[in-house]
Amino acid sequence: MPDQNNWERGVLEKLAMSAIQEQRRARHWGIFFKTLTLGFMFLVLFIFMGWMGKSEVALSTGKHTALVEMQGVISAESIASADNMIPSLQDAFKDKNTQGVILRINSPGGSPVQAGQINDEIRRLRAQYPNIPLYVVVDDICASGGYYVAVAADKIFVDKASLIGSVGVLMDGFGFTGTMEKLGVERRLITAGTNKGFLDPFSPLNAAQQEYAKQMLAEIHQQFIDVVRKGRGKRLKETPDTFSGLVWNGQRGVEMGLADGFGTIESVARDVIKAENIVDFTTKENFADRLAKRFGVGAMSALGFSAHSGGISLR
Repeated sequence: MPDQNNWERGVLEKLAMSAIQEQRRARHWGIFFKTLTLGFMFLVLFIFMGWMGKSEVALSTGKHTALVEMQGVISAESIASADNMIPSLQDAFKDKNTQGVILRINSPGGSPVQAGQINDEIRRLRAQYPNIPLYVVVDDICASGGYYVAVAADKIFVDKASLIGSVGVLMDGFGFTGTMEKLGVERRLITAGTNKGFLDPFSPLNAAQQEYAKQMLAEIHQQFIDVVRKGRGKRLKETPDTFSGLVWNGQRGVEMGLADGFGTIESVARDVIKAENIVDFTTKENFADRLAKRFGVGAMSALGFSAHSGGISLR
């Protein structure tokens, strides 16, 4: 009997160990397939969100019209920055199958520095590639900094209801001195340099600094005017309001010589460039960029900084 009991116990132990090993193998395979599935899902997500690359240029085997999009406010931190727009334009011109470039603009303006850098690069590329024209097609709005960029084009096409113009410069901000007095808050500003606290919003307005700011804005405004005159040439029909900062609809813009005619990207590609196939060379803001930007803005806000605390703007 003892031998029989030992034999039965041994069989039971083997069966139990076999079952345990089978469970372990099943668990390992389950973890493997779950990890594989999760990795595949992340790969698909990253590709979909643009993680794998900033530029999404479509493949083309024939002659085409190259498209570059400028959307939103023009600033160093935006998708319409010079750092994003210039490489897109360069890629569009360099492609051997590009017959013409369309820059589609939907922007209220922004930084005069960023707009100026893009304008300069367009002029350089047009000189380097004299056989490739560049046309601007305006969507809803092409004002201030957006128009600063647009005047570098061979022609500007609009919709009759597009908004165009606003050739002016502004510097905005707030003054809090009255509020501080009511709250009993004292401003303690210590500077080295007479104008180091230039137009400080928590100090009374300094007349001399205000006049200096107006002079500086007038100089930048004149630079803007010179760029428009150079870009539009004899097509521009100047009036006392042309450089006043007013904005006009597309129909009035054509009449005033701010634009050349009506058109869409499809009609310009088909009827003007004669290459209906459109290839998008726009640099796309990917998921990683958006995440980093949001984290950066959040961190700056937590530290008490703001990206919109004033400054000179073509808006």
